[in-house]
Amino acid sequence: MYRPNYLLMTAGPTTVRENVLRARMNFFGNPDLDENFFIFYKEVTDKIGNILNSKHSTNIIMSGEGMLGLDSACASLIEKGDEVLVIGNGIFGDGFKDLVCLYGGNVNIFKGDWQEKISIKKLEEYIINSGKKFKCATVVHCDTPSGMLNDIKSICEILNKYKILSIVDSVASMGGVKIDVDNWGIDIILGASQKVFSAPPGLTVISVSKRAWEVMKNRKTPISSFYCNLLLWENCVENKLFPYTMPASDIIAFDIALDNILEYGIENLINEHEKIAKYTREILEDMNLKFYIKNGFSPTVTAFIIPEGYTVKKIINHLKKEYNILISGSYGILEDKILRIGHMGENIFNERVEKTLDGLKKTIIELKNK
Repeated sequence: MYRPNYLLMTAGPTTVRENVLRARMNFFGNPDLDENFFIFYKEVTDKIGNILNSKHSTNIIMSGEGMLGLDSACASLIEKGDEVLVIGNGIFGDGFKDLVCLYGGNVNIFKGDWQEKISIKKLEEYIINSGKKFKCATVVHCDTPSGMLNDIKSICEILNKYKILSIVDSVASMGGVKIDVDNWGIDIILGASQKVFSAPPGLTVISVSKRAWEVMKNRKTPISSFYCNLLLWENCVENKLFPYTMPASDIIAFDIALDNILEYGIENLINEHEKIAKYTREILEDMNLKFYIKNGFSPTVTAFIIPEGYTVKKIINHLKKEYNILISGSYGILEDKILRIGHMGENIFNERVEKTLDGLKKTIIELKNK
């Protein structure tokens, strides 16, 4: 039987608190037929609204990992021939182009510097100089492979100025970074249960604005997906009909994870993420380790360059084997260059981060002496 027992300090999934795991074992009933489940579901989505200040948007929980949110947003908004602005300064940001192409959109990539957060001035200049009327734009809040955090508030201000719908991937930042959906005018923002929320993988969280609903309902062509069709979710609580049988056990556990956040206080949680991220960077600098990015450091994940003479795989394997701690590598062109420590959700506590950094320091010394 697979029973991992290591300290999980990856960039997601994160550690799950025992009260969340226990809740998942409760009897789940029949979410299709039990009217009380619809009441419960609405209560859970209201809690999401409190965390994101998305009370004027519709908050949805879908069965599927965070990638489902990206796919659903693109499937529901983009039609063949639509001009779509892909705002990219990292692997995940640039990767949005594949989904845009899948649904027939014309890809226009704003190529930001991968080592710096998106320049608002350059972004606006790009929009003006393109001479195009963009239907929507995609952007990643925290581009996890590099640990980059973009200024979503300022980006959405520019997009709203030019009447461009926003699709924001906030999977690795939602809950650990200030997000104000209503006041920032975000049209679609998505997250996932296994990151800052510290619940088991398997749920996507999406908030959809009134403007986005109207655009979806006034499409020229039908949405070319069932599972990714957001329109099926607009009135599911009022109609007491979900598109498919909901994963009741996962949502029951997720509800407890949200309670953990709300009891701690969202502002307190955001502050703690900032503190632990700063501490992590300071210790890594003391170890003479360098960061890949120059600014825009995320409070949820820190990425650093491996020392010369080492490999990503050797460091990860040694740290896991000798110290029972698992951290992350990266992807794409950063795969052989970067290591990442996830300090988000349940992993913001000092003793966990200190143990990880101490194990990393010892690992580097021990591998050098081999």
